Amino acid sequence: MFGGFGIYAGELFFALIANDTVYFKVDDSNRPDFEKLGMKPFQPYGEGSEAMKYYQVPEDLLEDPEGLRPWAEKSIAVAAKQKKGKRPTS
Repeated sequence: MFGGFGIYAGELFFALIANDTVYFKVDDSNRPDFEKLGMKPFQPYGEGSEAMKYYQVPEDLLEDPEGLRPWAEKSIAVAAKQKKGKRPTS
């Protein structure tokens, strides 16, 4: 799909790893947190390509499990909200 690894919380796909970078799922509720710190969206086909709804996680958070937890929880909530809004496929 994108040449990376997906990260799940149960059945919710909320994060990915590509090119040694961790990205969390975003929407309007948490995107500003990432943008405020200058984090960039995941662009699977390189700079200038269409961005996916995943933003780079600040590196310092990767070394701080307690600091990372609220960011992950928000991304899991985004994934849950988006999954709830999708219709089942047949």
